[in-house]
Amino acid sequence: MVMGNVKTLACTGGIGSGKSYVANVFSKLGYPVYYSDARAKELYDSDNQLLCGMVQLLGNDIINNGKLSKAVVASKIFKDRSLLERVEQLVHPAVLRDFNKWKSEQQNVMRDKKFVLFESAIILEKPFFKGTADKVLNVVAPMDLRIERVVKRDNVTVEQVLDRMSKQWSDQQRATYSDFTIFADSKRAVLPQILNVIKEMNLL
Repeated sequence: MVMGNVKTLACTGGIGSGKSYVANVFSKLGYPVYYSDARAKELYDSDNQLLCGMVQLLGNDIINNGKLSKAVVASKIFKDRSLLERVEQLVHPAVLRDFNKWKSEQQNVMRDKKFVLFESAIILEKPFFKGTADKVLNVVAPMDLRIERVVKRDNVTVEQVLDRMSKQWSDQQRATYSDFTIFADSKRAVLPQILNVIKEMNLL
């Protein structure tokens, strides 16, 4: 799945870890970043293969004015949790198709940069994405700080954050499969850590 000479660095981490912040710093330094979660939401409306698959799986009533009704999809999945896995079997290939197309486009315009980033919370958890990245960067932060960030960001309760966290891998699980770790703990400067990762990636 790895394409061309340009490498792929996966940027992952649990909810509230700071992975999007870290990815944004890479972006400001000139490294192209593919934000998989945001892009997946766009694909529901732009990828006809995905949309047709969703209709076949969940029914015509998920379409409203030609667009996917995420509320209807969510209600169906809530009633039948086994549907979630089947939806993922449609979404993940669509994301990978889109990423490979995006990466190919980046390769045509990249000059001095040797890698792109694939930002994803689940890239290690889902076997489908195995082999997508050359190296994996795990962003970590203390649990209390992560909870505080998500409560402020999403206007949710601590209990809701903990519920989301319980559905994700732990930092220890991610660390087992990661090549680099960045501490986004508001104590250690992030930029020097990122520059060290860039140095290592440029040696590949």
